Amino acid sequence: MRASVAPRPAGDQYVVVVNHEEQYSVWFADRELPAGWTATGAQGTRQECLDHIEQVWTDLTPRSVRASR
Repeated sequence: MRASVAPRPAGDQYVVVVNHEEQYSVWFADRELPAGWTATGAQGTRQECLDHIEQVWTDLTPRSVRASR
């Protein structure tokens, strides 16, 4: 049996996070960050965070791959 997850309200606040490979994601502002992720300082609605990520994450290649080129 699958547990259902209630959708979060559209106005919820999120933060932009980045990992050691310089990959970005959004995370719930009211939750502890998962291991390996660091807040970038950008926050807002989910869409605002996604828009920010689109502006700053211009090369989707992981850092370790870029470094080995």
